[in-house]
Amino acid sequence: MNKKAFITGITGQDGSYLTEFLISKGYEVHGIMRRSSAFNTERIDHLMDNEEIMNKKLFMYYGDLADGTNLSRLLEKIKPDEIYNLGAQSHVRVSFDIPVYTGDITGMGTTRLLEAVRETQIKTKFYQASSSELYGLAQEVPQKETTPFYPRSPYGAAKLYAYWMAVNYRESYNMFACNGILFNHESPRRGGTFVTKKITRALANIAAKKQDKLFLGNLDAKRDWGYAKDYVEAMWMMLQQDKPDDYVIATGETHSVKEFLQEAFSYVGLDWNKYVEIDPRYFRPAEVDLLIGDATKAKEKLGWVPKTNFKELVKIMVDADLKEAGVNK
Repeated sequence: MNKKAFITGITGQDGSYLTEFLISKGYEVHGIMRRSSAFNTERIDHLMDNEEIMNKKLFMYYGDLADGTNLSRLLEKIKPDEIYNLGAQSHVRVSFDIPVYTGDITGMGTTRLLEAVRETQIKTKFYQASSSELYGLAQEVPQKETTPFYPRSPYGAAKLYAYWMAVNYRESYNMFACNGILFNHESPRRGGTFVTKKITRALANIAAKKQDKLFLGNLDAKRDWGYAKDYVEAMWMMLQQDKPDDYVIATGETHSVKEFLQEAFSYVGLDWNKYVEIDPRYFRPAEVDLLIGDATKAKEKLGWVPKTNFKELVKIMVDADLKEAGVNK
């Protein structure tokens, strides 16, 4: 009997890679997407266009983390072996503009899903997508599972609430619930408003003579950047353990936005200084200056290590955007 997985946020970067990974493992994957006037399924269209996959391996439903009743109904119907809660309002800068919505979907949405599991009493394993933004104003370098949290955005605060609710349901109801504290992870499927994708897409457009300038905010912010395709495997590994636990997933290296710029532009032989301008609109009200994760626990207990280094990641993203822009390197 094939295992069943239920994924929120299936149309996002992580959701699409996780879906591919689980299907390759023989899973039957069930996902929810929000109803809107325009479809946002491009990251999984290659799967949805495959008749064999859609008939036997991938099943899509309309759903929303704002609607607990529907979540309960779907879980009762599907009875998944594993649940991956990747759905969220996930943009940190935007969370300052829509803090209430971010709290409702990113924070309360997790509670609605956990409560749906409890109410339906299905036997399942639950993965909660936590974030390095929990650490915010870093209290320790590098950050690990025992580092005190200090979120610096409505998104970080909402993720902190969701993190502790997962722990609470684990301890109160003996639920198999894990938190994956994933540090920044990127890919060609990254949303266009995130800084790495913004850089690589603009670079491709500049190379194609379709764009002259790239406007960015804080170039000195440092992040621990990994490859999303590597990170979804860690999510799955957590749910294959005998006991639920929380894990930091990171590369253990930190690079500034400026370093990302240099790496990307030099790869195509351009000087980023000639094309980049600073725009104050892109600065956050409260900045997170340095994030770097210690994934020792994941390495020792899960056997997980990142496969893709910083330079390879930048190259993968730039190559994909050059191809999209019709530029031959």
